[in-house]
Amino acid sequence: METTTSSFLPSSSTSRPSSLLNPSKPLPSKNPKGSAFWLSFLALITCTLLSVLDLTGVATVLPTITADLNGGDDFVWIGSAYALASTAILPLTGGLADVFGRKPVMLGCIVLFCAGSAVSGAAGSMGVLIGARTIQGLGGGGITNLISIIVSDLVPLSERGAYQGFISLTYSFAAGIGPPLAGVFAQKASWRWLFYMNLPLTGIAFILVFFFLRVRTPPGTMREKFSRIDWSGNLIIVAGTTLAVLGLTWAGTRYPWSSAHVLAPLLIGLLLIIAFGVYEVCVPGEPTIPFKVLVHRNTIAGYVGTAVHGVVSISAIYYLPVYFQGALATSPLRASVEILPMSLVMAPFGLFCGISVKKFNKYVPQNIVGWVVTIIGFGVMSLLKADSSEGRWVGYQVLMSAGAGVVWAGTIFPILAPVPVAHTAPALAFYTFTRSFAQTWGITLSATILQNRLAHTLPASFVSLFPDGAEIAVLGLVSALWLKEVPMGDRLDETYGLDVKTEVEAVQIEGKELSSV
Repeated sequence: METTTSSFLPSSSTSRPSSLLNPSKPLPSKNPKGSAFWLSFLALITCTLLSVLDLTGVATVLPTITADLNGGDDFVWIGSAYALASTAILPLTGGLADVFGRKPVMLGCIVLFCAGSAVSGAAGSMGVLIGARTIQGLGGGGITNLISIIVSDLVPLSERGAYQGFISLTYSFAAGIGPPLAGVFAQKASWRWLFYMNLPLTGIAFILVFFFLRVRTPPGTMREKFSRIDWSGNLIIVAGTTLAVLGLTWAGTRYPWSSAHVLAPLLIGLLLIIAFGVYEVCVPGEPTIPFKVLVHRNTIAGYVGTAVHGVVSISAIYYLPVYFQGALATSPLRASVEILPMSLVMAPFGLFCGISVKKFNKYVPQNIVGWVVTIIGFGVMSLLKADSSEGRWVGYQVLMSAGAGVVWAGTIFPILAPVPVAHTAPALAFYTFTRSFAQTWGITLSATILQNRLAHTLPASFVSLFPDGAEIAVLGLVSALWLKEVPMGDRLDETYGLDVKTEVEAVQIEGKELSSV
């Protein structure tokens, strides 16, 4: 989507009157980080905590929920419904954020997440829970997408590694405490409190975003803004994503892979996704995703790597707890502790990747090394058995998670480096969509493998297959070898950046304080 800063900002917003500054104080840096920035960033950190706690917690109590609600084969939809909804909504939330502004869309997504959490906690049947998880997914997908977009509004790509590290550490903290909390709820109280816990957290997140996320909102009437949304394109991608995942979910569990019940929705869904790409290229006006961002080899390779990483990483996150509870016969609480090596290692290595990119101004070596370690990690994870020692499943998790953490943070740099700053938001929306759609496939394919093997053998004979994905991960390494270094920009699209009025007020206050010293 091509916009110019001047179309949204008053002429006075691009410069700061010198009279507002203390004469003895040097001019602020090109990208100042005052209180407005840090308060806005605090709101994003809180939203990250909210979304990750739910993701990691639900995976831990999946067997308990299924048993309590007599879910049977429908257990896969507890994860797939959330992933499906969060994926399908991504292109729309990106477009809404460009048209209506980041803040109102983020607030709306928080409300959806809160509503879905409340209904999930009160669900009395698997059908109600699946519907509530769908609502949760709509909000959670939007929250994840808006976090990436707003960070890109506040911090240029050349500096983003360090600030992305704060997001990574928050992710690590939430991933570390989410499974144990879920395990405690499942074992000592009820799994329902995992969802009820979201209610006060969404309240805090809403307040922080409402009062402290000080970013610009583009002008225009509601009629004008609604007319800019690519409704047809969004309808095509939502329908295609839904049908494709529906076919994958049924495959091998409810219906054979060769049945029309599987092939028809899967093929029609994939055709609609392809049609969405063609439509977006040919559509007049403002497309949901301007595919002109895919003209550089780095961007294409980055999206391929993101997709592969999404498939293999979510398989480990969702189904390692199943391995511990099903193969090692541990409790939900114990399983939540046993996956801590993965939860606590992945994000710090993502932080290491971001800092190294900022320090050395290179990102290709990090991506290559990350994929090599990831392949080795998933390879050794496939050696796990029902009688594997503690040292093995801890060490293997650490190796796998170290590589996955580096790749998790590393693919965003080759994607954005060649992209003009005006296209950063849609490029990030497509990045988040790619990762989420791949995660949907990862959850569904892993569940299909699990259920198919359960139909023929006992758990002890197939745990060595989990988590699978070493072959898929090799494709990620191929994508990294296709990369080349492209300089990372240090410019921001000020259309959606920090509110200039707030920033000027902060400078005035700071100047008065210095004058009084």
